[in-house]
Amino acid sequence: MSLKLGVDGGGTKTECILVDGSGEIIASHRAEGCNPSIIGPKAAKRVVADALSTLLSQPADGRPPGSISMTLLCMAGSRIVWRDFAASLVDLGHVVAVDDSLPVLELATNGGPGLVLHAGTGSFVAARAPREAVPTNEAVPVSEAVPFGVVHYAGGLGWRIGDPGSGYDIGRRAVARGLLELQGWMPDSGIGRLLQDYTGLKEANAISRDFNREKTANSRTAGLALDLLRLAESGNAAARDIAVESAAALLALALRVVAKLFSKTPPNEIDAGLSGPILTHPIVARALQERAPFALRTIGDTPIEGVRRLLVRMG
Repeated sequence: MSLKLGVDGGGTKTECILVDGSGEIIASHRAEGCNPSIIGPKAAKRVVADALSTLLSQPADGRPPGSISMTLLCMAGSRIVWRDFAASLVDLGHVVAVDDSLPVLELATNGGPGLVLHAGTGSFVAARAPREAVPTNEAVPVSEAVPFGVVHYAGGLGWRIGDPGSGYDIGRRAVARGLLELQGWMPDSGIGRLLQDYTGLKEANAISRDFNREKTANSRTAGLALDLLRLAESGNAAARDIAVESAAALLALALRVVAKLFSKTPPNEIDAGLSGPILTHPIVARALQERAPFALRTIGDTPIEGVRRLLVRMG
């Protein structure tokens, strides 16, 4: 029995699956995040190595040694780190390392031309251009073992720089607004109280120190985004504006991508999707759909499903 192994590795979690010849998942495992930009290359490689070991230690159901024909690593962070890691793996068939943008692009376009806007802890826009489009300098050639053309990647610059629409960017904006409210320089919208509840702290200075701790700054701040969206659901205009303004900046980047890669494609023929719990949230999705000149479909499947579909398509 020929099996294939897939990994979706991001800043928040690492998911691994083992699929059979029909694409059915026969084993899975979920671990902590493995983005080397956040935890460092050594720690990131260790997380994935341990996750693969745990996955393969699950009951084999008669699986013979060396039965894995291919391993697909869809990873956030440095391409160099993951290509080196891929080269170090043995007994896992042909190992291919690609960007974590490919699975969600697969979910959005089913292997055809189009684009996806994705936001989790970070954010990015990924696109596959029509055949007649001229590639840009940001084109990322996918290994010949993945016959899905050239993926164009925009954004994904990292949480320290911004990544609009991401959990971190929304959380950062919420912290800034809430702290000014607690200092008395902004009208009380309830976001200051949200920070107090989230941190268990009362004073603005203490909350500021809490969010500026080096080791937890990104995850601590990004974790606030979904709480802010829940506040927006209750009718809080300030919370809604923060989420929508952040996501709109990611849409603006997507429009630049469309202008360059899809200039000859009528807007109603552009296949585009929104991925991740932030962009698919009804408040954010509705706002982006109203602003976009083309249809934006919300994607309900998670990236690991995109990995599974890629494994099936890889033959």
